[in-house]
Order: sequence, then structure tokens, then C-alpha cells
Amino acid sequence: MIISPCQGRIDLSKLDTNAKLGLDKDTVEKQMLDAQQRVASLQHKLWAENKRALLCVFQGMDASGKDGTVRDAFFLTNPDGVKVTSFKVPSAEELDHDFLWRIHKAVPARGEIGVFNRSHYEDVLVVRVENIVPESVWRPRYAQINAFEQLLAANGVTILKFFLHMSRDEQRKQLLERIHEPDKNWKFNADDFEKRKKWDDYMRAYEDALSETSTEHAPWFVIPADRRWVRNYAVAMIIAETLERLDPEYPRLKLSELEMERLLSQ
Repeated sequence: MIISPCQGRIDLSKLDTNAKLGLDKDTVEKQMLDAQQRVASLQHKLWAENKRALLCVFQGMDASGKDGTVRDAFFLTNPDGVKVTSFKVPSAEELDHDFLWRIHKAVPARGEIGVFNRSHYEDVLVVRVENIVPESVWRPRYAQINAFEQLLAANGVTILKFFLHMSRDEQRKQLLERIHEPDKNWKFNADDFEKRKKWDDYMRAYEDALSETSTEHAPWFVIPADRRWVRNYAVAMIIAETLERLDPEYPRLKLSELEMERLLSQ
């Protein structure tokens, strides 16, 4: 695998956001299409098999490239079998339930690939840094998340979690692009700059979340995100290799169905 899953205590300051992972840009540009085709072909088999599901969770600081990574990784897949959910600020109805209620409703069905653009991890990140709930509320959620993900895994949902690890300097560059480039103005949010002031607090919150919830059944991958071509290719390859290990198969016709062919041929 191009990147190993997180294990033990994670120190993000020791992980290079600009790493090339031994890759060459020209080679990656040629191989990216192959990775996309592998994902698409295997997604079609997973959809036809209709026995298992894949859930891909994407987290990262604002402007880390979550939208672009999802778009590139699933560029050739059939939209019928890929369900993307972007989790915004909880609604009044959602706040009247436990924090996993809205998450569980969006879990992919058998045969589907589910993509979470932000996720239940906001409830141990934003709520912690912004002091929305006390520590006595958010700290037990690590164990609750682990139990929830173990439940999904036991019921046929394979889980991959990606943290897009960008540098503070790269985030500044991307946020400035949102101001100066007309086709990116719609992404501008003044709140992004307020969160940027708490960068160190968010990094500590992410380190705790990654360390506490990277498990064998739901691993975290820290993806260097300063180079878009590295970020997108690494994610696409991890998804492709995971689907290959699942090895979904097209259903075979039953003997009675084959008999129908004989009858139709008469």
C-alpha cells in the first residue's frame, strides 16, 4: 500500500505535508487514469454483487482539497453506486438526536460506495476546539465512534478514513485563491479565517482523533495534501487496492435462469 494506516500515537508535526511518497509527477499523471479505471470497474462489481459496502471518510482543514480528491478518485464511477454526503452544521432536528443519528442514516447500503465529506469526526473536532460542548461530552465520543464503526464493519461495511494533511502555508495560499479567483469565490467563507487562528488547537484535536480511532476495522490514513497530484493519486490507489482485496464478483445465473435462455431460444 502506498501509505500505511495510522498506528499508535500520531504526531502530525513529524509527518511531511509536502511529501512525494517516492512518486514522480509525470508518471503519476499517466497512472492516475489506470487507478480511476480500477476503482470504476470494481465499483461496478460491488454494485452488482450487492452484498457489501465501502465507506470512505474525508476530513481535513478548510481548503485541504476534500472536494477535489473525491472528484478525482471517483471520476469514472457510476453515480448510481456512489453516494456522497457532505455534513454541514447540524439542523435543529439533528441536534435533538444523538450525534451519530444523522451519520447512521447516511451509511451506504449494500452494493454502494459511501463518501463522507466531513463526518461524525466533527463532533470531536469542531465541538472541542470551539467549546460547543464540554470535555465530559466530547471525550467519551472516541469510544462511541469506535463502537459504531465496529458495528458497521461487522455488518459488511469496509471503512477507509482519510485525513488530508496540509501545511498552514498551503492553506493560506488556497484561501487566497478563493478570494482572487472568480471561479472559486463561491467557496469563500469568512469563518475559515477564524478557524485558521486556532490552527494549533485543531492539530491537537486531530492528533487525538486519529490516535484514538484508527483501528484495524476502520483505519486512518494521513495523506500529504500540499501537492494535489500526490494527494489524489494516493487516495485513489488506497481505494483501488482495498476494493481489489474485497474482490467483488458479478452474480452468476441460477440453473433455473439458464433454463429460461433455452426456452427463449425456442
